[in-house]
Amino acid sequence: MYRHGLTPDPKPTVNDIARVAGVSLATVDRVLNARPGVRSVTIERVNKAVAELGFVRDAAAASLARRRFLNLLFILPKTSNEFVKALEHQVAEQGIKLLHDRVTLDQHLVPPFDPAAIVKALDDLQAGLVDGVAVFGPDTDAVKEAVHRTRARGIPVVALVADLSDSACDFFVGINNVTAGRTAAELMAGFIGRRGRVLVITGSRLARDHLERRKGFEALMTECHPDIQVVASPEGRDDPDLICKMLPELFEQYPDIRGIYSSAAGNLGLIEHLSTSTPCPKPIVIAHELTPSSREALTSGIFDAIISQDAGHLVRSAVRLLKATSDQSPIDQTQEQIRIDIYLKENMPSL
Repeated sequence: MYRHGLTPDPKPTVNDIARVAGVSLATVDRVLNARPGVRSVTIERVNKAVAELGFVRDAAAASLARRRFLNLLFILPKTSNEFVKALEHQVAEQGIKLLHDRVTLDQHLVPPFDPAAIVKALDDLQAGLVDGVAVFGPDTDAVKEAVHRTRARGIPVVALVADLSDSACDFFVGINNVTAGRTAAELMAGFIGRRGRVLVITGSRLARDHLERRKGFEALMTECHPDIQVVASPEGRDDPDLICKMLPELFEQYPDIRGIYSSAAGNLGLIEHLSTSTPCPKPIVIAHELTPSSREALTSGIFDAIISQDAGHLVRSAVRLLKATSDQSPIDQTQEQIRIDIYLKENMPSL
């Protein structure tokens, strides 16, 4: 704080810690970086000095002093899914921006909904070469076991977009998918007049985000709108061709469908079908993620609402959490909460 209009008090340094604790600079460095070889009583003295002085570690300076980069990896599904492509773009863009902070971002693409590929990617990671990993993958026992092995090797893990059950990862970065599903249900009920039949298109039973959205959607309909019947479709596997092929049979089976909730990433197939053979009257459509194709569908009236999450925020948040874990620095949980965005034709953000 300022005193009598003079210069502010200087920030405490590692030299001050060494002086107050009565130890060498090398010992202070070992304690601050959690290196072995320091007696517990000495660690207590150093930590007490840190608390007394109000010392706040400059993680960037510490990384620079070590003359090493922090290497972070994103394991993403290899797919034409526009939302995943947006994540890839954000990882590449943030990677360029973070180079000056001595942080490198890399990507490893694996087949979608392939637990074995995720397991191999995680088991191949080497502590010391990778300092943290963000994983967008299926929720299976094999994947969770691989995550536990990765964390046991000292590599923190973030679950990206889709969480893993049993708190397998250090952090989850994404929207609350149950809440997203409930939000979609309330929107749908308002659009169709709170009665009728609606179709839910999902991706895979292995994807926890898909399951949670469907669970939230069906739960709210049961609780609040019992006159709306929810029809679940077969798994679309986020495959536009598969979804486009299965929709005619579903409309033939349920010709009175009044609404469609696309809870996964099959928007391109849904758009193609509705563009070429729109039922009359056109069903209300609520989908996920604001991408170039869903934006166009919203503009043209094929879609009626989009529930979305910011791909840039997802990537930045994952990086901040992994970096803070590596640097042992504080985490601002409010900054890492991913907002559920709702877009209509009238409020789409400009490009």
